[in-house]
Amino acid sequence: MATGTHTVEIPVDVQAVWDYVSDLEKWATAVPAYKEHEIISDKQSIWTFEGSVKGIKKTIKAQVDITEYNEPSNIKFELKGLSDNFTGSGHFTAEEVNGKTTMSCTVEVHAGGLSGAMLTPIIKWAVPKVTSRLTESIARKIVVFS
Repeated sequence: MATGTHTVEIPVDVQAVWDYVSDLEKWATAVPAYKEHEIISDKQSIWTFEGSVKGIKKTIKAQVDITEYNEPSNIKFELKGLSDNFTGSGHFTAEEVNGKTTMSCTVEVHAGGLSGAMLTPIIKWAVPKVTSRLTESIARKIVVFS
């Protein structure tokens, strides 16, 4: 299993963070290697990523299901690979202190099946980087939209 956690401080109130991250449509495009997404419902979407590792180009499709909305401080989600055998979960948390908000994002991914042994080293390398870039990208967009 691979885990990534990243925390940022954003100079806005917690409600501004919630208004952004509670809308799946807004943060799908912030994911590194984003190609496209399809919103199925307010709690489910299909995301497509395209990237390359060591010169090998790869397209990955994943289903993202929001499992919990706790306004204004917590969103939990689950991931399921549609193009590859992996599962995962994650959450956003936000806490306001003195007019600023500390936002954290954690993502865990586990590769399974026969391809799991080949995918695990790539996932262990990529998940912390993707989590950090996603969190920073969302923070920048929240500041712009607030």
